[in-house]
Amino acid sequence: MIERSILQNTVKNYDLNNISITALGSHSALDIMDGATSENLNSIVICQKGREMTYKHFDRIIKDVVTLPKFSDLLNDDIQKSLISKNSILIPHRSFTAYIDYDSIENDLKIPIFGNREMLRTEERNVEKNQYYLLEKANVRYPKLFNKPQDIDRPVIVKVMESTRKIERAFFTASSYEEFTEKSEKRIKQGIINAEDLADARIEEFVLGTYFNFNFFYSILHDRVEFLGIDRRLQTNLNDFTSLPAKQQLEIDVELQNIEVGHMPATIRESFLEKVFEMGNKFVNSTKKEFHPGLIGPFALQSAITKDFELVVFDVSPRVPGSPVLMMSPYTHYYHGESFGTGKRIAMEITEAIKDERLDEVVT
Repeated sequence: MIERSILQNTVKNYDLNNISITALGSHSALDIMDGATSENLNSIVICQKGREMTYKHFDRIIKDVVTLPKFSDLLNDDIQKSLISKNSILIPHRSFTAYIDYDSIENDLKIPIFGNREMLRTEERNVEKNQYYLLEKANVRYPKLFNKPQDIDRPVIVKVMESTRKIERAFFTASSYEEFTEKSEKRIKQGIINAEDLADARIEEFVLGTYFNFNFFYSILHDRVEFLGIDRRLQTNLNDFTSLPAKQQLEIDVELQNIEVGHMPATIRESFLEKVFEMGNKFVNSTKKEFHPGLIGPFALQSAITKDFELVVFDVSPRVPGSPVLMMSPYTHYYHGESFGTGKRIAMEITEAIKDERLDEVVT
């Protein structure tokens, strides 16, 4: 792991009047760039060749589009030096950790990151100190885990990635070992998943409840957890299939997948907000103990609310969640007098850190 002090010294040598917010051109880059522009910060998008069109269209919010043969070329010394010379602060999102491996992020990437780079790896379920570990330490409920499919005794969801598109999900449900075997073998034959990924899959209790993606922001400057808002995900082909009448569903033989393709805004009953705040605070406190200095900036707790009004977290995002609809959230308005997304909240924190000469506190 690159020493944090090295990265803090890097930002101490930056021209604070020309800070650049930088992100990979994918996932939530537009939200991040819009936030940077709204706070009068420079905006740089790193694009992979062939995927730059979107970011050239939105030139009001993007000052500079840097196109590379592949995303991982960001690690090249000349690219890193160029971005550092532009006073870059890199904002991590899910595509960032999908296209650049964790070892490189932790050991080779010399560009300061807004957030805790050591925590990015906790999103993966096959590491020792993963999201389950942090939820356990926080005393936040998460689904029961099954170490082997033979133990399945209730409805479960099998979390496995697609064989060809590693950033996409090929999750499936099962209620018994026999159903698990039948469905997994069928998907392997179809090329949707492979046996190696299946062996590393996580089998979780399927929690029946209403799904909410709770988006938070921890301000290290104010030592405060803010609840930014809620989104729900549009998923193909699951949403399309479930919109059909039951008779047609029974007549169609199709493998269901839950690949996220869009977002919907949502709100929650005010009487539930106290539980939401409590959950966010407990999680942040657990990260402070396990990954000093703990979470910095945005994170999300994907949860289900059961019929007994219990919140169960089934996924953690220790970085920018992909949720552009948050700019329609009422909750940021309650805090700040205006509604905005995660990107602007990040830019506000960086702008305040610059003003207060505390920029080194928000990077790792």
